[in-house]
Amino acid sequence: MGFSRTRKSAAPEHPHDIGAAHSAALALLARRDYASGELRARLEAKGYDGAVTATAIAELVASGALNDARFAENYLTHHVGRGQGPVRIGADLKALKLPGEIIAAVLEQGGDWHARAQLVRLRRFGRALPESWREKSRQARFLQYRGFSSDHIRAALGTDSNWDADT
Repeated sequence: MGFSRTRKSAAPEHPHDIGAAHSAALALLARRDYASGELRARLEAKGYDGAVTATAIAELVASGALNDARFAENYLTHHVGRGQGPVRIGADLKALKLPGEIIAAVLEQGGDWHARAQLVRLRRFGRALPESWREKSRQARFLQYRGFSSDHIRAALGTDSNWDADT
């Protein structure tokens, strides 16, 4: 005996009703914070008209319920805590259709990315710096996947700039 949820229909009853779109947007925002572009895509996927969706989003922005800068700051804080770097965070924010100036401003607030890369490397691999080329490249790939730039990776792996020498 299981409980089943009844799914609401995908199409809204009134796709041209601004009030319904506004209510649907508030219901989504009650669950978690959204970027305005992401929220617009969610509402349009539910079947609301594009102009109605844009009006509802503009009302939410004007009331302060929806704020892209706040969303970006919260996103940065969460993902920095997970050990991700500025390249990955910036790409994620760009995919969420945030304006470039907000992305640049929030990444600048991220602090010392070199120190963050060193901390992520330290947590994963310990204090000992890699000695072999194979281990250096393994750690570099890990940091690159996490979203750190080559400058951050070089700083985290030590000051050795000669990666071709196999020690």
